[in-house]
Amino acid sequence: MKGSTHRRCYCRDPHTGKPLGKKCPKLAGRKHGSYSIRQELPPREDGTRRSFSRAGYESLKAAQADLDHVRALLGLADADDIESLAQIAELLEKVGDEKAPLPDVEATRKRLSHGLDLTNRLTVGEWLDMWLAGKKGRQSAISRDESNIRVHLKPRIGHLRLDRLRVTHLSEMFEAIAEANVEVAEGNAARRKAFEDLARIPWKGRDHRARRKAMKAAIEGMEPYRRIVGPATRQRVRSTLRAALNAAIAQQLITFNPAAHVELEAGKRPKALVWTEERILQWKRTGEKPSPVMVWTPEHTGLFLDHVAEDRLYALFHLIAFRGLRRGEACGQKWTDTHLDSGLITVAKQLVVNGWEVYEDDPKTDAGARTIALDSATVQALRRHRAQQDGDREEWKSAWVETGRVFTKENGEMLHPSNVTRRFVELYEEVGLPPVRLHDLRHGAATLAHAAGADLKDIQEMLGHSSIAITADTYTSLLPEADLAIAEAVARLVPRARTAPGAESTPEDQGNPVPQPVPDRADPSGRIREINSPSAHAALTQTAPDETSEAE
Repeated sequence: MKGSTHRRCYCRDPHTGKPLGKKCPKLAGRKHGSYSIRQELPPREDGTRRSFSRAGYESLKAAQADLDHVRALLGLADADDIESLAQIAELLEKVGDEKAPLPDVEATRKRLSHGLDLTNRLTVGEWLDMWLAGKKGRQSAISRDESNIRVHLKPRIGHLRLDRLRVTHLSEMFEAIAEANVEVAEGNAARRKAFEDLARIPWKGRDHRARRKAMKAAIEGMEPYRRIVGPATRQRVRSTLRAALNAAIAQQLITFNPAAHVELEAGKRPKALVWTEERILQWKRTGEKPSPVMVWTPEHTGLFLDHVAEDRLYALFHLIAFRGLRRGEACGQKWTDTHLDSGLITVAKQLVVNGWEVYEDDPKTDAGARTIALDSATVQALRRHRAQQDGDREEWKSAWVETGRVFTKENGEMLHPSNVTRRFVELYEEVGLPPVRLHDLRHGAATLAHAAGADLKDIQEMLGHSSIAITADTYTSLLPEADLAIAEAVARLVPRARTAPGAESTPEDQGNPVPQPVPDRADPSGRIREINSPSAHAALTQTAPDETSEAE
């Protein structure tokens, strides 16, 4: 197809006012006028001609370079590839009309090879939708990515062109999210204060009723409670974007992933803390939990289990409290995977909540598919629960829904995990216990097992963690009793001929100046062998998990 460059000016005849064009005498000078290019394009579907034209080049070299660029774009399609030639022609026609820069040849080649629309500049939001639609894997992970895209990514960077996304854009996005946290915190505090003021207004009296009505109207006009987007959540948002951009690189749409290079505050796992008397007192005074992850003492756990002993979900809470199942794993447990005669259960399925919908899925990780040993008290609790379920089946007769699950509703239907959590909160509030999440019973099981003598590998296998680092970093907060006993063990391992100044001497010290190397309740490694508890469930805290591997 023909193409050419030419030089012209816009001088006019002083008498007629017509453009002089190539007849201008000043064109003999190199600095007068400018260069233009024109390239013939493939004809339209109806056969009409079209071309790409551009003017305003200061030099012939610049004009020739753009003309070569246009020809390179046309050369991306074979002469007999009518469809691709038409796409490139439409692209050049649009670029010429909009006076936009010529598209990169290599980027256009990649888009053409992947069947993408060349005239449409793919945005980040469009690519995220395409990536999410083709994503495969666990439904819970897909739902999390969908939420991150809908709530954070598309509203803030969805309008940007995918190939022009930079690290600075992402840094600005995460800074904006952090700044919005201040507004969210202030809004939540104002709403909380309004409810407190409303609670202090008496119900009786015309003036009081008017004040209450005005206060309720003000509350309705406030923003609803919103969650703070913490460091861990921001890390997950970046993880979603990084995965999507890596897929774009694999599709040769971009060559650089800015999400891999933006710096964010580390999202640290919260440390589990035990509800000591001092922490409970502070919580009662301020209403604030010392940590997002709080663990009951053995006494608290025993008090709770004693209180719920007659509840139909007692065996479920008992199982989580002592063997550390996840909520979804306990709700999804089946009788075919529960072997009471041998004292073993196999965790093979779990119930997952997506929005409000519940579906069955495999365990959270490969290590989550595991076999767990049961102590005799847990086996007894499950036998009583099975007898109760058999009675319910007989009572409901043909209306019974057979799901094969260990824990069900009265009619046999599967439990909704969120309703189990709601029931758990209701029960511990009846006793006045400090607040914990249902998942924190799992943390408590790890803590009890550690205090009873299990090592981290045992606990990792019991909880089904893929990495022992997760077990060590998050779940094994020592109980005060165990911590104190280990401190005493360390002190008594060093022989002393005399006590420290000011320390009281005991009759045992006077009779035997060299102390025993190993304290009561501890082995030479300092691990505790028993925990005293006034609860009827205290003896169960002494049972360490059996060394049953995942394969067994």
